[in-house]
Order: sequence, then C-alpha cells, then structure tokens
Amino acid sequence: MRAAEGPFGATIAHGFLTLALLVRLFAEVADETGARLTVNYGVNRVRFPAPVPAGSRIRGRFRVEEVHKVEGGEQATIAALVEREGNEKPVCVAELVLRFLR
Repeated sequence: MRAAEGPFGATIAHGFLTLALLVRLFAEVADETGARLTVNYGVNRVRFPAPVPAGSRIRGRFRVEEVHKVEGGEQATIAALVEREGNEKPVCVAELVLRFLR
C-alpha cells in the first residue's frame, strides 16, 4: 500500500475534508440559533497542524469571537478547532464566518 510508505505511514483524510466537516460539527452544538437559514460565508486563517489517519475519531471545539448585524440577520466569526482522539496537536484550526438569516 503506497500510503504506508508515505510521510504519515498510513492513509490520511485530506485536510479539506476535515475543513468541510466544520460546519456540520458546529451545527451539532449550535442547532438552536433561531435562524431560518445558515450560510457558510467563508473561512479565515486555516491551518492543518497534524494529519487525520483513516478511521480516527475527531471532535470540534468552537468559540464565538464576534457577531454583528448584516442585511437579513447576523454574521458570526467563530474560532474552530478540530482535535483527533489520542493526539495532542489539533488537526485543523480555522475561523468560520457564518451568516444566520432570519
């Protein structure tokens, strides 16, 4: 298997897959926003400090940094951190920009 010979020693999830999971992970902890629609408006400062080997368990941690009014609702900047079980280093650090439309 080629992945075993690579720098990570196993098959890993692509960093952008981990990034794509952020909004889904956030929705699990913030499902009571009162918005009729949540729009992924963008992402700031994305880093992938550590790999995610296939089959790993991950969890997201989130902190609302800023909320301000925009036409039709609010826009929030949310600090996101994805951790892999059994690993000290985070696997993804990003700043989500979400719009909550009313």
